[in-house]
Amino acid sequence: MYDVVLKLHSYWAYLVFIVLIIAVVNALLKVFGDKEYEPKDFRIALFTLIVSHIQLLIGIILYFVSPRFDLWAEMGGEVMKNSIARLYLVEHPFVNIIAIALITIGYSKHKKKLTSQAKLKPIAIFYSLGLVLLLSRIPWSTWLA
Repeated sequence: MYDVVLKLHSYWAYLVFIVLIIAVVNALLKVFGDKEYEPKDFRIALFTLIVSHIQLLIGIILYFVSPRFDLWAEMGGEVMKNSIARLYLVEHPFVNIIAIALITIGYSKHKKKLTSQAKLKPIAIFYSLGLVLLLSRIPWSTWLA
């Protein structure tokens, strides 16, 4: 089961990044281009929210079925002294949960606004922050191998 969930988590991440980059670029272009908010923008933001939450759920499942999870029992507090174990068991999950929370906040804030610029700014800001956080905690050497 671990291998299936790991592959799903890895491949779904590509979809998350593609959709998140599209959402960020779309929102930034519209904010700086002083363009109107359209139904297409709502769909892009919503789809990004959905795929990122699915990725979070897959990641939570992966966290608990991973053999790395057993390192907590074996190493205890020593996990924080091992950079690889710390990345997989603490940094990657914690920072990515924050990133998904930021995406969720951006989506929620944009729904409450009435004007185009007011709707697009939270998407541009919070989705961009989420993207930066996601990119910062990816285990690149493992993911691209």
